[in-house]
Amino acid sequence: MKPESKKDYLFELIRSLSSAEKRNFKLFVNRLEANQEAKFIRLFEVLDKMQWYDEKKLLEKAPVSRKQLGNMKQHLQKQLLVSLRLLHTEKNVELELNEQIDFARILYNKGLYKQSLKLLEKAKQTAKQFYLDTIMLRIVELEKVIESLHITRSMRNRAETLSIESRELVGHVHTKNRFSNLSLQLYGLYLKTGYVKDEKDRQLIEVFFQENMPSYRIKDLSFYEKMYLFQAQVWFYHIIQDFPLCYRAAQRWVDLYVEEPQMRKVATGNYLKAYHYLLDTLFYLGYYERFMQVLEEFRTSLDTGDFVMDDNCRVLAFLYYYSNTINLYFLKGEFTKGVEEIIPSYSKELKKLKDKLDAHHQTVLNYKVACLYFGGGDNLRAIVYLDEVIRRTGDGLTEDLQVFAHILKLIASYEAGQDEDLEKQIRNVYRFLVKMDDLHQVQKEMMAFVRSLGKIYDYELKSAFINLREKLKPYENHPFEKRAFLYLDIISWLESKIESKPVQEIIQEKFRERILAI
Repeated sequence: MKPESKKDYLFELIRSLSSAEKRNFKLFVNRLEANQEAKFIRLFEVLDKMQWYDEKKLLEKAPVSRKQLGNMKQHLQKQLLVSLRLLHTEKNVELELNEQIDFARILYNKGLYKQSLKLLEKAKQTAKQFYLDTIMLRIVELEKVIESLHITRSMRNRAETLSIESRELVGHVHTKNRFSNLSLQLYGLYLKTGYVKDEKDRQLIEVFFQENMPSYRIKDLSFYEKMYLFQAQVWFYHIIQDFPLCYRAAQRWVDLYVEEPQMRKVATGNYLKAYHYLLDTLFYLGYYERFMQVLEEFRTSLDTGDFVMDDNCRVLAFLYYYSNTINLYFLKGEFTKGVEEIIPSYSKELKKLKDKLDAHHQTVLNYKVACLYFGGGDNLRAIVYLDEVIRRTGDGLTEDLQVFAHILKLIASYEAGQDEDLEKQIRNVYRFLVKMDDLHQVQKEMMAFVRSLGKIYDYELKSAFINLREKLKPYENHPFEKRAFLYLDIISWLESKIESKPVQEIIQEKFRERILAI
């Protein structure tokens, strides 16, 4: 059994290394004969063989004392990072450019000014190609240092040209930061509170958005300025549930990479995220044909390998691929098929990446998988995943999701015949909702209905389901109540009870009707 142990960052770094990276590290450190018997290499070998971090066992096997251990670990970490940088520099544009700037600095320190400037000019052209304004600014600042201290006569009016370049770059960096700050604040707000809950919420978010949105002309914006602008718009329209405008912003975000395909190499994470939010919005809009088209584009892009997939991007690709593939089964109402076709590969991939998933994304995936099992009629399995979502209470994340996880668990418990402690569950959920200040009309109606189930005779159930459906129907398009139906298709569940059919059959019928109506 794995013992309780503190996290060790060096151990986590070594555990994250691929076989190729470990092999490269050994070649890197053994290039010097003096290193071949070095203690830090033995420390690496001991840590590499451990399944979990155990400092006592480490001290027994590694040739270091407790007093030496801290310094030895720092030295090993530095050597690992240097070897990783050397290995990945050719695959990463920003690493390569930073290396070129370092080389230019060395040449400058050696008094080789012309060679330094030549190297900087070459790096600047690459940085310009990928809109890396911050790196370009570093290059220009070093060029200014060289030109101000040494009359190189490399170009007439050089000082004026560099001053203009510097001012323009500072302007772009400032605007990009304002867009990115707004985007990040909105994203954090969405993760924390979900969708707007009332008119007051909506007004607050609209005022915040307008007050923090820089004035701009779209034609004057660089790639990153546009990207963060479209991101901010996506989060804003998502929060206020204006999905048509959210779709337009997400499509513009994706189109940026169509117009500038080379940017997939340097802004890969945001490229994957752009596709995810475009698909997410199409799912909420129910645009099946467009959803299928974009999902196929996304899959093809992942398979072509026209950009480098580092560990961060592999995690994002996993999240977005499975999240949207599960959404496809939701759209079609093929829950059982989804469990059979997607869960085995999903579970296998999850084991490899689980330690790298953040709390929010783990929670979202658990809720989606729970809904897949619930829709397929496997309520007990759905409850297992819902408990994982509910367990996250207190993380300060996905509060909306936790609310609907509690409600879905109540329904799943009823469906599974686990109604012996249903009253206790209802009281717990009610207290939770009051604490979250989230007891809206849809939740109130659902709670009242579930509470009354124990008092309803079997022959009265159908009428009770019909009555609840009629109460909830008006809220499907309500500005603030409709968010409940984004998390849980309550109406289809009620119709399945009324018509004595599996819920997935009801959704499949609705899906076929929608397709025929197009």
